[in-house]
Amino acid sequence: MKAKIRKIGVWVEETHIEVGKAINPPTRKAVASAVIENPFAGQYVEDLDDLMEIGAELGGLLGDKAVAALGIKPSDAESYGKAAMVGENGELEHAAAILHPKMGAPLRVAVEKGAALVPSSKKRGGLGQDLDIPLGHKDAAYVRSHFDGVEIRFNDAPRPNEILVAIAVTDSGRPLPRVGGLKHEDAKGEDGLR
Repeated sequence: MKAKIRKIGVWVEETHIEVGKAINPPTRKAVASAVIENPFAGQYVEDLDDLMEIGAELGGLLGDKAVAALGIKPSDAESYGKAAMVGENGELEHAAAILHPKMGAPLRVAVEKGAALVPSSKKRGGLGQDLDIPLGHKDAAYVRSHFDGVEIRFNDAPRPNEILVAIAVTDSGRPLPRVGGLKHEDAKGEDGLR
């Protein structure tokens, strides 16, 4: 089953100044999101394979769009995250089916590597509700400077029978990080932790 996409949105957020200090180069986060029809809205379905396949499709599509929005090579991506919000006729397991079994592999191709787990969140919501996307370093979970998040919203989504799906990619960590931990430049990315 292919995703029935009603709309796609892509945003880039740049931070140039934080608490009066210039950030040079600016930290940048891109989010690519899709509003899709939920084929299982309003019903219990045991086999969620179709949503898992949609997750794989969107992992590549949205991952590529987020990297392209930053104008970087895939290898220059530093952190990532994913999230989904089901409309009122959906269930959280619909979001989980999209996000977990198959979305990660094509997203990792889009950002070149991605040894670390992809942070994720799922929720139920309605029109105009914010969707928070957690962020973590793509190759080394212990890089604290990249624990972050970004939020997006569509004023007309998700409708009751829709799912809002989003992938975020960054080319940097938080502005002015200073809570210690492994540095990005010291990460080896072999075990997903360090």
